[in-house]
Amino acid sequence: MSASTSELSPTPSLFSPVSLGKIELANRIVMAPLTRVRAGSSGIPGDLMVEYYRQRASVGMIITEGTYPDHASQGYVGEPGIATDEQAAGWQRVFEAVHAEGGRIVLQIMHAGRGTHPDINGGRRILAPSAIAIDGKTFTEKGEQPYPVPEAMTTAEIRAALEDFVTAARRAIEAGADGVEIHGANGYLLQEFLSPAANRRTDGYGGSPQNRARFVVEVVTAVAQAVGAERVGLRISPEVDLGDVFETDRDDVLATYGTLVDQLRPLGLAYLSVLHAEPGGDLVQELRRRFDGKLIVNNGFESQTTREQALQQIEAGHADAVVVGRALIANPDLVERWQGGHPENEPRPELFYAPGAEGYTDYPFLEAA
Repeated sequence: MSASTSELSPTPSLFSPVSLGKIELANRIVMAPLTRVRAGSSGIPGDLMVEYYRQRASVGMIITEGTYPDHASQGYVGEPGIATDEQAAGWQRVFEAVHAEGGRIVLQIMHAGRGTHPDINGGRRILAPSAIAIDGKTFTEKGEQPYPVPEAMTTAEIRAALEDFVTAARRAIEAGADGVEIHGANGYLLQEFLSPAANRRTDGYGGSPQNRARFVVEVVTAVAQAVGAERVGLRISPEVDLGDVFETDRDDVLATYGTLVDQLRPLGLAYLSVLHAEPGGDLVQELRRRFDGKLIVNNGFESQTTREQALQQIEAGHADAVVVGRALIANPDLVERWQGGHPENEPRPELFYAPGAEGYTDYPFLEAA
């Protein structure tokens, strides 16, 4: 075997580079999109957010926290937006700080759908596929309140929401993001369309798996056309029943998400990100096969992703990169720690959604530990 042949296709490791479309990653550890609600009432990323993301730039790629494309779609008090020039300018400072450290960063665009409240989104209307409320409460500026019954979107409102995604994506790329991720998971607007529990429509956007997948296909296609498919990823969470998007029928799940990835396959997206408890299981790997592109995986909310799990996902060939959340909250230098087998800081969950630097930018680096 010649030297050139032996150098072809080495077995990938968690610490080897990989390309996701036009995004070149130095390693296969990806920072999960983590809601941290530090953007204040303006939704403009400030100095604190710039420092937080800068600290974590050694990961292969950062996916930002969910960011609202228009004010009505804001799902959390303190969530950042990219609905205005001022918000985009705040994100530009974040992107520049990450790039100055040699990192890569994509902006996650998140429309909360029915997962919000007028006391969160400034008194604006709550829109969703169907007029079905989430059974539960959400934290607003006036304390915990029940989720309201949303208004079922008209076809014109569906089109307007699509345009908001496109405008947000353009703003993000113009501000210097390496790409954008469309949030089609965790019970927010796009998954509400996918879910038979949240989508009871009788028009072309409801009923069959093909119809329920239609809006997500249209959004991703339009964003890909606007900014280039090689800079666009999609996040999905089949069977992860957050926000009452119950997906309990495996046959329906496979039909719905299967037709989704079948239609996205020709676009040549940068990646598909899947949140699921069994990344190596039949469902996720079938979707990967049909998507026929780069797959990044996150094993869900039940437990913190460990170094051993991340290594195993790559070595077993279950994914091209691994999405990590809590370990990266607590360890800004996680790549160095995992590469050297060093001890890790423990996350402080009680400070995940608190204001200020504590539990956000004050986790120690190795040399300071």
